[in-house]
Amino acid sequence: MASTSYTEDLTCPICLTIFTDPVILPCGHSFCRECISLSLSKLCQCPQCRAAVPKEGKCLLTNHILKSLAEKEAEKLKGKHGGGEVDDWLCPEHEEKLKLFCVTDQQLACIICRDGERHEGHKFKPIKEAAASVRKELEKFLQKVSDDICAVESIGNKQREEITKTKEKSQQLMTQICRQFVEMHQFLRQREDEIKKDLKDKEEEAMEKMSKALNAVETALSENRELEGKVTSVLKIPDYEKFLKSWTEENSMKTSKRSFKPRGGNLQVVNPPLSLGPHESHLQFFMWKEMLQVIQPRAEELSLKSDSENITVSEDGRNLMYSPNIVMSDQNSGYHGLDLGYSYCHYCGSAQDSYSHYTEDTSVRYASAFSTNQFTSGQHYWEIEVGKRDYWKVGVKDYFLCYNEPKYVTSSQDAELTFTGTPQKIGIYLDCMSEELSFYDAENMTHIHTMREGFPSVPAEAYFEYKFSKGADYNPLRVCLF
Repeated sequence: MASTSYTEDLTCPICLTIFTDPVILPCGHSFCRECISLSLSKLCQCPQCRAAVPKEGKCLLTNHILKSLAEKEAEKLKGKHGGGEVDDWLCPEHEEKLKLFCVTDQQLACIICRDGERHEGHKFKPIKEAAASVRKELEKFLQKVSDDICAVESIGNKQREEITKTKEKSQQLMTQICRQFVEMHQFLRQREDEIKKDLKDKEEEAMEKMSKALNAVETALSENRELEGKVTSVLKIPDYEKFLKSWTEENSMKTSKRSFKPRGGNLQVVNPPLSLGPHESHLQFFMWKEMLQVIQPRAEELSLKSDSENITVSEDGRNLMYSPNIVMSDQNSGYHGLDLGYSYCHYCGSAQDSYSHYTEDTSVRYASAFSTNQFTSGQHYWEIEVGKRDYWKVGVKDYFLCYNEPKYVTSSQDAELTFTGTPQKIGIYLDCMSEELSFYDAENMTHIHTMREGFPSVPAEAYFEYKFSKGADYNPLRVCLF
């Protein structure tokens, strides 16, 4: 505090810097020679006490004691600020000490800068007061930065948690996928071993039959060749007596001749059929059919319901069928009436009534239906046969894929999808946990689109809509079963 007060006593009241060549007025106040000379040129009075200064008093005397003290204080400040760095505290333009702060320009200024044209009309504050004000603002700003750091750190921590969760989810799915493929591989290997064993058993059975037949053939061949050799050796004897004696010896030749029966006509090639039935030609297809019985979870077996006029649901709950209104007309009376009780037969197209004159309601209509199944959690998949219709909607209520030939759009956007195929079966996958609704070409499982925004509230029901016109509908929308 003493040092600060001492420094202030050595400060010129005009330039607010350490005295430079201080002079003393008759009233006893001291100022820098340059500062007071400039002031007395305008007004002959002391800037502090307003005491008059006579013209002859303009020959000012140096205050040697004050000059000595000011020079020592300047040296002390110079050493405190690291030698030449004291110039950093002087105005680069006026070489005066920077003791003011321009609030308008947000920069330090000297006394001369304050009165200059560049800072005309600007607001100034003493450095101490300005520093206190800026400090408060910086403290508030620092608090905002600190609060934002906390918020960003919180988001970062949550992001790290999500990254960890995603990695754990990925690992969980990886384990689940491996397990399910292992199960399918085990099933296929087991069925492969069973079918191979069946083939091996049939091969052994066939080989046994054919080996037995071959043994019979070889035995007959051996006996015939032996008999052939005996007869040939007898025929080679030229002497009549020896020939007859050899032939009749022990009647063996006679016996062989009498007992010989040709067996070439009785022996047959055994060729038992070696067949695996459908596994021989349709192995992959039959394995796929067998796998459908063991795969879990299986496709949903939906049952439909509809409140639309003239829309009926088949007994098995799989087909939506349209029965058009029949407008009855009496040509003699000119009467035209609408009887909702008459409709076309879905099979032959004939009207089921006793009238001979009628007209068909051929206006374009839209039929809609829902599933009796309700989904509240978990994952679900079902397939809908849409056929070659030029318009249909499938999905769940308020969230669906719409085909309006040739465009595909969804309920959540009007923009056309890039999918350009024309599938006749649409697969719908509903994941209540991940809140996703995906659509596929069920014939080759090509992905069409996945909806993730505005997920439907549960319980959700499967939704269907299609357009019909020109009488009875012979191509109903159908739920696919496996």
